[in-house]
Amino acid sequence: MSAIRLRFAPSPTGYLHVGGARTALFNWLLARKLGGTFILRIEDTDVARSTEESVNAILEGMKWLGLDWDEGPFFQSDLFPVYREYVQKLLEQGKAYRCYCSAEELEAKRERALAEGRKPKYDGTCRGITHEIPGKPFVIRFRAPQDGVTSFDDLVKGPISFNNEELDDLIIQRTDGTPIYNFTVVIDDATMKISTVIRGDDHISNTPRQILLYEALGFPVPRFAHVPMILGSDKARLSKRHGATSVMAYRDMGYLPEAMVNYLVRLGWSHGDDELFSREELIEKFTVEAIGKSAGVFNPDKLLWLNAHYIKSGDPTRLAELLLPFLLERGVDPAAGGPELATAIVTLQERARTMLELADGALFYYRSEVCYDEAAAVKQLTPTQLPHLTAFARQLASWDDMTSAGVEALFKEFCAAQGIKMGMIGPSVRVALCGVTTSPAIYDVVAVLGREETMGRLERAISFITDRPE
Repeated sequence: MSAIRLRFAPSPTGYLHVGGARTALFNWLLARKLGGTFILRIEDTDVARSTEESVNAILEGMKWLGLDWDEGPFFQSDLFPVYREYVQKLLEQGKAYRCYCSAEELEAKRERALAEGRKPKYDGTCRGITHEIPGKPFVIRFRAPQDGVTSFDDLVKGPISFNNEELDDLIIQRTDGTPIYNFTVVIDDATMKISTVIRGDDHISNTPRQILLYEALGFPVPRFAHVPMILGSDKARLSKRHGATSVMAYRDMGYLPEAMVNYLVRLGWSHGDDELFSREELIEKFTVEAIGKSAGVFNPDKLLWLNAHYIKSGDPTRLAELLLPFLLERGVDPAAGGPELATAIVTLQERARTMLELADGALFYYRSEVCYDEAAAVKQLTPTQLPHLTAFARQLASWDDMTSAGVEALFKEFCAAQGIKMGMIGPSVRVALCGVTTSPAIYDVVAVLGREETMGRLERAISFITDRPE
């Protein structure tokens, strides 16, 4: 048996939608699991709406998610001569015909059918025309069978059947000579030897028409797996009104690709009660048969929870690489001074849910001037605290162990010597160093900043208290 061949075939008319990304992910996982081939095809026959910007956005999204392809990207716009050859083949075999009905005539037929309670399918007016009508524009229609049943066993939905009498004679080529989607997808999948088609279940109604085309052209029919749509919280199809739907928008909002991959695959696929999967585990465990028949509901809170997990457990060095652009956007360049970014991240990743939060949390490490929160300063940087801060700075100047554990020992020794509790010095030091009352553990902050920077910040806080008018 030949190796499985799968494809992802987006239209470049916008960004990579999370629904499309999930379809790509399912195809990619099955290809990697079975040692098959994953093909990327750009369906850009809609010349008016297809843009290079959209193509780049799709490729960027795929790369960010780590969905590498083995062949492609192929572009349908490069294959127009091939499509025309197959259209001509169907014409010559009498399996297609020229339809000269104008748009106005077709609309009138449609309205009449609806008024009479009939399905508004094409009535076959031009089916019997065997000669060309010079000078009159025409489309090419596929001559579909008018009786019988077209059936297929969907890998997700199970057996599905359509009565052929419900299907009309599909247009396969427009008046300008450009091919129609339902035709090009058959030619592409057949010539690229796609063996399994995994796609959204909004394509189910297209499938019988495509099967008839496969059979008319003498191509083997692939297996189909139609994946349920992704819905918003109101159970309507996911759209912009539910929030961000672009994969790259989530990257820009500070989400990690592993969180998005983990979340998307669980939107419709399950493996027991497991929630967290590495990429290797997904490849090992994924099966089409485990894809559910019902739609998945997009839950931003669940995605945020997953993202927080991957930040918390992430490698600080890798997170530092990903975090750098967010810091640069905020006017902070760790290379210009300050602690090693990966070291700072270790103190922050426990509580950050997104890379945006991680970036905002890291700013105080790299800004030379601490910006004090007014409420925090009023409460903690006061004349009452001045003796404690001054004494703490004096003891810090001669302290040798600047590890986190060593700094903790410093605070304990200082509090014991001064006869005070941690609450009398810790919050004031925190505001002096960070500007706010919420930060990583103060022992970690002092250890990361180091003695010299910590001393400098304490001295500025002491001057702030001294110079502040009563």
